[in-house]
Amino acid sequence: MQCYNMSTIISIVQNFSLIAAGELALVSGAACALIVLFKPLLRGLARAAMLVVKPKRSKEEQLQRRQMRDAMMLKRMLNTMDRDPSHAAELRAMAARA
Repeated sequence: MQCYNMSTIISIVQNFSLIAAGELALVSGAACALIVLFKPLLRGLARAAMLVVKPKRSKEEQLQRRQMRDAMMLKRMLNTMDRDPSHAAELRAMAARA
């Protein structure tokens, strides 16, 4: 068995850590370069996954939701304006048109 002095062991450990750090830097740089290169593809895959989880509503569904939200808002406003008849009448007229 060969016996090394302390300075040789320390230099081997230091060289190993520098080599490992260099390899880590190269690997992380290559990974970042691939991510930047394939960014549009990755973004498209993420959007496709979101559409699988939460599909986009049709135009009719969006219109129905908007009308329902507006009706609920008008009803809430009517409930808060019961004390003032002129505002309540105006809101009722708006609700009748909607």
